[in-house]
Amino acid sequence: MNAVAAGFRGLAEYLGGVLGADAYKKYLEHHAASGHTGPPMTEREFWRDRNDRQDSNPQGRCC
Repeated sequence: MNAVAAGFRGLAEYLGGVLGADAYKKYLEHHAASGHTGPPMTEREFWRDRNDRQDSNPQGRCC
């Protein structure tokens, strides 16, 4: 039964990565690794900034 649960978790992580659900986690990792001195954006600020940038500079996307 653990193998089935692990398979579903792996599928969920894969789909989350494809859909961009893990973008904030990646942002925090990048922020910590690149040596920024200021605090990172909150999750709410991050998503607002990301959506604003996509709206002002549209690129090829499905929707």
